[in-house]
Amino acid sequence: QVQLVESGGGLVQAGGSLSLSCAASGRTFSSYAMGWFRQAPGKEREFVAGINVSGGMTLYADPVKGRVTIFRDNANNTVYLQMNSLNPEDTAVYYCARSSTRYILTSQRLYDYWGQGTQVTVSS
Repeated sequence: QVQLVESGGGLVQAGGSLSLSCAASGRTFSSYAMGWFRQAPGKEREFVAGINVSGGMTLYADPVKGRVTIFRDNANNTVYLQMNSLNPEDTAVYYCARSSTRYILTSQRLYDYWGQGTQVTVSS
């Protein structure tokens, strides 16, 4: 069984930065791509960023492109999401998830393990 635990969320002013972490249990972390998703109040959960097994390839959703960086540390079973230039539209619960394959996927249906989520609130 794989467990994912996010941390690093909080309240930040518009224009600020936050760094999210997701620690994974188990010995298969480096065999799967990872992703970050978010769900804002009243909206569906959406893809934010993904990273392949080596960390050499990344993919970002258009709303966060240029402001967000995903990276991973396979030695420590952790994936990160560095978020800069935050705005109130970034307010959401952020989830990390493990892809069911080695490849970056944008559909949440293709992720088989999820963290509990961490709240990010950006004030104007």
